[in-house]
Formats: sequence, C-alpha cells, structure tokens
Amino acid sequence: MKFPLRSTLIAVAAGLAGLAMTTHLRAADAKVVAGFIYVGPKDDYGYNQAHSEGKVGVSKLAWVKSVEEASVPETTAVQETMRNMINLDGATMLFPTSFGYFDPHILKVAKQYPKVQFFHCGGMYTEGKHPANVGSYFGYIDEAEYLSGIVAAYASKSGKLGFIAAKPIPQVLRNINSFTLGARSVKPAVTVQVIFTGDWSIPVKEAESATSLIDQGVDVLTCHVDSPKVIIETAERRGIYVCGYHANGEKLATKGYLTGAEWDWTKVYSDYATWVKEGKSLSAGTIPHLIRGGLKEGFVKLSPYGPAVSEEARKDAEAAKAKFMDGSMVIYKGPIKDNSGKVVIPEGIEMKQQDINLEKMDWLVEGVKGSSKS
Repeated sequence: MKFPLRSTLIAVAAGLAGLAMTTHLRAADAKVVAGFIYVGPKDDYGYNQAHSEGKVGVSKLAWVKSVEEASVPETTAVQETMRNMINLDGATMLFPTSFGYFDPHILKVAKQYPKVQFFHCGGMYTEGKHPANVGSYFGYIDEAEYLSGIVAAYASKSGKLGFIAAKPIPQVLRNINSFTLGARSVKPAVTVQVIFTGDWSIPVKEAESATSLIDQGVDVLTCHVDSPKVIIETAERRGIYVCGYHANGEKLATKGYLTGAEWDWTKVYSDYATWVKEGKSLSAGTIPHLIRGGLKEGFVKLSPYGPAVSEEARKDAEAAKAKFMDGSMVIYKGPIKDNSGKVVIPEGIEMKQQDINLEKMDWLVEGVKGSSKS
C-alpha cells in the first residue's frame, strides 16, 4: 500500500520533531560530571575536608554529578585516578586538589585529554607554559587569618602566640604574617613563635611542635598544615586556646576553640560547573585561567566564635571584617618591617590582595620569632 506524498511528509516531519524533542530533553537532562581528588582523608578537619565540603555543596545542583576519591598520593597514582574518572565516569571537569598533583601529573594528563578541563587549587598556572585546558583557583585566606589574629590576641594572657606550619613557601608565610599583623593591630607587643615541620602532614612532628610551644608559654596556637586535628586536640588537652585552619574544628576543642580561617569552595565549584554547563571552556578563553577571591567574594570565611571569645574581641574582628567586605582594608600597608628590622614595604606603599608581589613573599613580619629559611 502506498501513502500519499502529503501524508508521508507529515509523518517524516513528525518523526524529525520527535527526534529533536528527544535530543533537547537529553541535552537538558545531561549532567556535568565533575571529579574530585584528595591527597588525604575527607574528614581530616583540614584541607581535604574543606574541598570535600565544596564538592557536597556543588553536588546540590541538580545537573551536577560528582565522583570523588580520597587519600590519593602525589605520584603516578593520581594520573591513574584522573584517567579512570574521565574514561569510566565520563568526567569533563576535574579538581585534583593537592598542591603536588600539578607538576607533572595534571600537566601530563591534561595534554592527553585536551577536551577535559583541569582545575587546580593553587597559583601555579602560567600562560603560554602550561596546557590551555588547565586552570588555577585560590583564595585570600590570609584575610580570615588576620581576623583570627585579632581574636587570638584578645584571648592571650602571655602575649605569646604559636604558629605551626609545613613549609616556608609564600602562601604559608603570607598566612603567618597576616595572622601576626591582625594580632598586633590590637596588642602591638604580641609575638608569634613559628615552627616549620617540613611537610604538609606529619602528625608526630605537629604534636611535638604543639607541645614544645605550649611548654615555652604560648597560650594560643594556630597552624597551616593539611590537617589541624592533632594540633587542635593537643591545645585542648593542654588547656590553651586554638584557632583552626581550612575547615571548622570546633568539635575537636569545645572549650578552647576560638575561631578559624576556613575555605568555602562551594561557590568556586558552582561557578566552574555553571560555566562548563553553558559550554564555556579554559581553552577558548571563556573561563578565566586564574581565579582569586576573599571574604567579599565568598571564597573564605571565619569559623563561628567559640565560647571563650569576648564581646570586645568579636566587635573588633567584625569591624575588620566589614572593611574587608567593603574593600577598604589593606593588610600590607607600609611601613612594614620584617623580623630582622629591614623595611620590606616602605611608608606610603600599599600592596592590595591582588598584588603579585604578595605571592612571592619570602619574609616574616616583625613580631614573628622564626626564620623564613627554615
């Protein structure tokens, strides 16, 4: 039986319309698949937990599907994890979060998968040198460190604060200096004793360092290591105060936890996912290769104040926070001397958060006891 031409054309048109509608629905239902990789456990009250919480936040978007793997070492193992997420899970955007994942691991896999977008936490991307499908994000967490310093100074009776850090790299030195400047903004005679452990996660050395500082009369501790857990617990056990880092550690020290400098990666991850959903990419230049933000941009935040924080301390910290939010606060405003007495920022000079020179910092500010060459 033959169909009239008109009937045939109507049937074909209906079929094409149905196909188009199906394709549209599939596109609308398509999920952005994001892979997250952590160097340690995702419940470390530190660096990895902060990124995991960001992953949970972005996963609340209905069109985002996320996969994750924790405790992946900074070796070829992370290359295998990235490839598996791409080939098995269909990931089109990856967040290998650890500092040591970048070179050579991210760089190598990014060249193999030019259509996949790789976002690394840190400031290591260089235009023209690294693959175009690699980007970098980071935050001005030293703003929250400055506020923590204010709170710590109010809580201290000895005037001796302690800072346990992994390595004397610019990002770490900037945190130490901002914490110190915050503390000395309310108590100019406060000192900050620094101990560098040598690596991002050495719990035994972190515990030993905390004990040593407390024995020397330090009555408020803080840190820049991957997991502050051991340091916070040691401070609580010894009956002194502590400020956390990376994530909220108040559950570890219900009496002595003052506040802390936290990341808030949900916004960053959500922005990236939205751009990818819209068809934007690093390679095309429609997604920035370098992204930074602080308190105002929602990249970082201050932990809730603990019960030991005085009303006066809260008032001063909130006043400083308001200046960060309206853009009027400048941490690095001359004159500033390093701890050898040398002027590192002359009078009349302001280095705002975006100043590239701050990412090259190799000195410790006046009031810090320790060496940036440790």
